[in-house]
Amino acid sequence: MSSFIVYPAIDIRDGKCVRLQQGDYAQETIYNDSPVEVAKSWEEQGGKFIHLVDLDGAKAGHPVNDVIIGAIAKNANVPVQVGGGLRSLADVEKLLGLGVSRVIIGTAAINDHAFTEAVLAKYGDKVAIGIDARNGYVATHGWLNTSEVRAEDLAKELAGKGAETFIYTDISRDGMMQGPNIEGILSMAAASGRTVIASGGVTVLDDLLRLNVHSGSGIGGAIVGKALYTGNINLTEALSALGQR
Repeated sequence: MSSFIVYPAIDIRDGKCVRLQQGDYAQETIYNDSPVEVAKSWEEQGGKFIHLVDLDGAKAGHPVNDVIIGAIAKNANVPVQVGGGLRSLADVEKLLGLGVSRVIIGTAAINDHAFTEAVLAKYGDKVAIGIDARNGYVATHGWLNTSEVRAEDLAKELAGKGAETFIYTDISRDGMMQGPNIEGILSMAAASGRTVIASGGVTVLDDLLRLNVHSGSGIGGAIVGKALYTGNINLTEALSALGQR
């Protein structure tokens, strides 16, 4: 069986399941009023791991939709990973206490090294580092700001601090249905020497198959959002094609 994991994505804003185009809060599409029902659907279709983003939390700097996140984690029979606004140890512990299997540290990974190192030291494999890049440089605060730090340099540094899993998003591809930046993902895996989950741009089944080819080179999976909601990718069929059904 392939070790490549498909992560169906649920982005939560104002309690609803939405998608943004290139992280732009002004370009929002609401897909469902109940993220809990969407999570159940992905599990029923064979999803092995669910990816949640608290968009309100990413903007606010602390979890906002934690009641919904807790309901999903409690009702799901598969692991759940969550990102969006996690910038304190108390916030991380709160989500883990709600049953979340893995937390994603994004903005804080570049803005608060002491916090990031403390979380990695305490929780290890329950932490993924989300690196969102615009033209190769790390973007923060829900993609509203772009830093002067190169994504690969940050990955290399945090791998040295104990990070085992990275989630790499090429913002230019996110929600644009143009296919993933495989070269960039492989570069991130090579620079860090760790597992990298691809995010952004997965449009059709062939994108997943092309990523899966590199599972031995550090690409551990892909987060799929818009393509599932539009029907471009059928989750059950994708998992079958990857040998996971």
